[in-house]
Amino acid sequence: MFQNMQVTAQPVFYLFLAVTILLSLGYVWGKRRNTRIYLSTFNAIVEFLRPKDQTFTNIGGLTGYHANIIPHKNKVIRRVDLTLTLLARQSWLYLPFSLVTKHTDKLYTTLLFGKKTKPSFAEGHLIEEKFGKTGQGTIIEREHFNSEPLKWGDKDFILYTKDEALEKAFKELIAGVQDPRTVKHIAVIPGEGKAYFFMVPLYGVVSLIFGDIYNWIVKTVE
Repeated sequence: MFQNMQVTAQPVFYLFLAVTILLSLGYVWGKRRNTRIYLSTFNAIVEFLRPKDQTFTNIGGLTGYHANIIPHKNKVIRRVDLTLTLLARQSWLYLPFSLVTKHTDKLYTTLLFGKKTKPSFAEGHLIEEKFGKTGQGTIIEREHFNSEPLKWGDKDFILYTKDEALEKAFKELIAGVQDPRTVKHIAVIPGEGKAYFFMVPLYGVVSLIFGDIYNWIVKTVE
């Protein structure tokens, strides 16, 4: 009994108790934050697409989610695949490592073309310049593309195309959508029958830009 009283009187005990409380509070805060981002992201997309079928899968506890969505009566896009990865906000001990390895929350959207959707133009990419320098926005055989720096909103992008058709379409997107928000990379790859775009899913942002990019891709490849 007296030994236990001596332990609780030590400063290290109160330090341990304080750290435990902080980690517990951090878990609650991180869980709520990630859940909020996850729900706002997928709810915004589902509300826009109004799919006829959908499947959601948890791939990483509070930090990873995947979805397969079948758009309603859409011959151009047969399926939309979503992958959402979030920082480990629920674990303050691991969060610094998560920031180093993941850098930020990420939303990858892949649009798979319908069987009759066969664009006549070649592959093209629009990449935020800063994002491209991180090595994440990689393009195979980049030297075979024509590159052009473009301003989209207040951000610098690089356009990579092989023909005038897709170059014109990308420039129409920039002219029609004034703010790219958190979009980092848009790609149209007819040879693989798909298009994709990557963005940072800040709370409330997905609903402001997802529909614009989706509609532009549908219009471009149909």
